[in-house]
Parts: sequence; structure tokens; C-alpha cells
Amino acid sequence: MGPEEQARTFAALDAWVGTPGKGLPHDLFVYLSRLVPLVNVDLLINDESGATLLTWRDDEDYGPGWHVPGGIIRYKETAEARIRATARAELGAEVEFDAEPIGVGQWIEPEKRRRGHFVSLLYRCRLVSAPSEELRQRGAPRHGQWAWHRSCPGDLIPEQAGYRKFIGAGGERGVRSEE
Repeated sequence: MGPEEQARTFAALDAWVGTPGKGLPHDLFVYLSRLVPLVNVDLLINDESGATLLTWRDDEDYGPGWHVPGGIIRYKETAEARIRATARAELGAEVEFDAEPIGVGQWIEPEKRRRGHFVSLLYRCRLVSAPSEELRQRGAPRHGQWAWHRSCPGDLIPEQAGYRKFIGAGGERGVRSEE
């Protein structure tokens, strides 16, 4: 590819993407997730009894199961900004968090063509506002709902199996909870 063709290609991609910090078009994101590792933040939130706040997901990428709330870092977005955005989006809450992650994990799933490689930064977080009551699990869990867990649920999504030791009784005491 010559310099002129490369410039036209990048101009077309720039026009399609818009503002990458606000997220990519879905099809482009899916394509890129087949080529490069994704970096995400995960939010470990424990109450004073050691229970862990988890959210339910049920989607085409992971199927049904509980997971530690998390989000993929956008282009030119800091991990800190993604932590705050994830707390608002998945819990309807504001959080404080430790400056450094308490864990770094790498998940590679060779059989998955998309979203098959993640580098995950696990941050210990504290609620400074209550999670949205509209998102609280009542009855059978539904996508986007949250619930406190005193032990690690059996239906934790497999991609987060490395977090089992952090969920429930292993949680840090003295973290603020609204429950």
C-alpha cells in the first residue's frame, strides 16, 4: 500500500470512527478484538461483612452468569476514568478506589475469535453512593442487575474464575456498604 492509498484508508477509518474516546462503532470494535488484546478494569467492591457486589450478564459473548463489574478502557481514556464510568453504568453508583490495582490478570481463550484476549486490572473500590435500587436483583437475575454475594457463586462467568479468591469471605473488612 502506497502513502496516498494509506492516507485515504486512514481518512475513511477516521470518518467512520468519529471520536474514539467515546467508543468505537460495534463492527470495528468486534474486528479489533480479533487482532489485539483488550485492556479492562474490574471493580472489586466488598461490604463490611466481606460480601462482594457482582452484576449479572447474559450476552452473546459470555452467556449468563455473575461477574465482577468491569469495562474496557477506551482510546486515550485513563483507567481511573473507566472505573468511574463503569460504576455509573453498571451499578448507578459512585466509587472511590485504590490508586493501584490489586491484581493483574490475562485471559486468553484460543478458541474464541473475538474478545479472546484480555489484560484485566482489578481495583479495590468503595461505594460512596448506593447502587441503583432499580438495578437490584429481585427474583431470577436479569442482565444488568446487581446483588451482594457472601461467597463466590457457582455461576460466575468462567472468564473470571481467577477472581474467585477475592469474592465473598475473602473480601476486605471495613469497606463501606449501603446494604
